[in-house]
Amino acid sequence: MVVVLGAIMSILDVTVVNVAINDLAKEFKTPLATIQWVATGYTLALATVIPITGWASARFGTKRLYMISITLFVLGSMLAGAAWSAESLIAFRVLQGLGGGMIMPAGMTILTQAAGPSRVGQVMSVVGIPMLLGPIMGPILGGWLVDDVSWRWIFFINLPIGIIALVMAARILKPDSPQRGERLDFFGLLLLSPGLALLIYGLAKGAELGDFTETEALIPTVIGAALTVAFVFRALSAESPLIDLRLLKRRSVAAASGTMVLFMAAFMGAMLLMPLYYQSVRGEGALMSGLLLAPQGLGAMVTMPVGGKLTDKIGPGRVVLVGLTVVVLSVAGFAALLQADTSYWSLGAVLFVMGLGMGMTMMPTMAAAIQTLVHDEVPRASTMLNIIQQVSASVGTAMIAVLLANQLSDRLGSGGGGEIGSAEKVPPEVLAKIAPPMADAYQHTFWWAAGLLLLAFLPALLLPRKKPATSAVDAPMPMH
Repeated sequence: MVVVLGAIMSILDVTVVNVAINDLAKEFKTPLATIQWVATGYTLALATVIPITGWASARFGTKRLYMISITLFVLGSMLAGAAWSAESLIAFRVLQGLGGGMIMPAGMTILTQAAGPSRVGQVMSVVGIPMLLGPIMGPILGGWLVDDVSWRWIFFINLPIGIIALVMAARILKPDSPQRGERLDFFGLLLLSPGLALLIYGLAKGAELGDFTETEALIPTVIGAALTVAFVFRALSAESPLIDLRLLKRRSVAAASGTMVLFMAAFMGAMLLMPLYYQSVRGEGALMSGLLLAPQGLGAMVTMPVGGKLTDKIGPGRVVLVGLTVVVLSVAGFAALLQADTSYWSLGAVLFVMGLGMGMTMMPTMAAAIQTLVHDEVPRASTMLNIIQQVSASVGTAMIAVLLANQLSDRLGSGGGGEIGSAEKVPPEVLAKIAPPMADAYQHTFWWAAGLLLLAFLPALLLPRKKPATSAVDAPMPMH
C-alpha cells in the first residue's frame, strides 16, 4: 500500500497535467511551445535522476531514499500549485520530477527485496496497478479538476496522498542499513544523465516539428545518443558502474530488457493514438476521451493479479507470450476496425481485450528480470529497467507521432499533419469531410505499431518458462 500510494502520485501526475496544457497556456498567456515544457521538463527530470537511484539506494538505504523522493515530489507539487508564471511552474515541475523519478525504482526495490523471488510475480502485479490506471484515470481526473475546480488542484491533490504515504512509510517499512563502501560513478553520471535528457529532448522536439532532421532536434538527439553509447562502454569496464550492464549477461535479464524495449516503444506509441483519435476525428473533449479509454484499465485489473500468480507458478515466459499475442491482436483489431464512425462499443471491447493482454505482459516481463537476482542486485536491476521503460516509451511515442503526422499530411495535404489537436471547435460540415481520411491515417499508423509489437516476440521467446528457485540469499525480509 505504501509503494502503490507513491507510484500513483508519480504516474498519475504525468497524465493529469497533459489534459491541462491548453488551460495553462491560456492562464499564463503563454504559447503552447513554451507551456509544453511543463510536461517535457518533468520527463527530462525523471530521466536525469533515475540513473542515480541504484547507487542512492545502497548509499542511504532504500526506506530513507523512498521517503526523500516522496518529500521532494510533494514539495514540488505544493510549489507548482502556487506557481505565479509559466517559468516558475516549469521550474517546480522539474523539482517534482527529481522526486518522482526515484519513487518507482525505490518502491520496486522495497517490494522485491521484501517478497523474495518466489513471489516477485505477485509483487509486480501490485506495482503494475498504478502504471496501468495512471493513463486511464489521469485524463478523467485532470479533465474534471480543470473544468470544475481549478488547474491548481491537479498539483495540490498530491499533498494529502503524499503525507499519508510518508506517515505509512515511516511506520511500516523496515529500516535497511546503508552500504557506505559504495562509491558514486561520477563520470558515468556525467555521461548518462545528460545523455538521456538530450536524447529524450531531441526525440520530443523531432516529434513536435514532424522532422527529426531539423537542427533543433537532430543535434541534441545525436549528442544524447553519443553520450549514452559512451556510457555503455564505460559501464562494461568500470569496477562500480552507475548502472550494472553486466547484469545483461544473464539470459533472463537480457531477454526481459529486449522484450521491454520493443513492447514499451510499440505499446506506448499505440496508446498515444486512441485519445488523439477520439479528440481529432470524433470531436470529443479531454474528459470524454479519458472515460472512453477506461475499458483498457478495467481489462488490465482483471488479468494483472492472475498474471502475477501464474508468473510465480509456471514462470514468466509462458504468461508473457500469451499477453503479447492478445495485445498484438488488439492493436491489429484497431487497424482493421478504425473508421470515422466506428461504434464506441466495438472500440471499447477491443480496448478491454488490450487491457487483458497488457496485464499479462508488462509486469511479468519485469518479474522475469528480477526473479533470478540476489538481494543486492535488485536495486541496480530495477533502476536499469525503469530507464529502459522511460526511454523506450519516449522513443515509441515520438516515432508513432511522426508516423501519424506523415500519414495525415499524405491524406490532408502539407498542412494536415502539422497540428494534431481537438476537433471540438471544427464546424460539423468540415469535420464530416476530413474525418474519413483522418481515420484512415490512424488505421495505417496502428499497422506500424502492430508490426513493431510482433518484433517483441523474438526476445520474449527466451524468457524463463519455469518457476523460480528460492535461495537462502533471497529469503523474504520481515516487515513490521
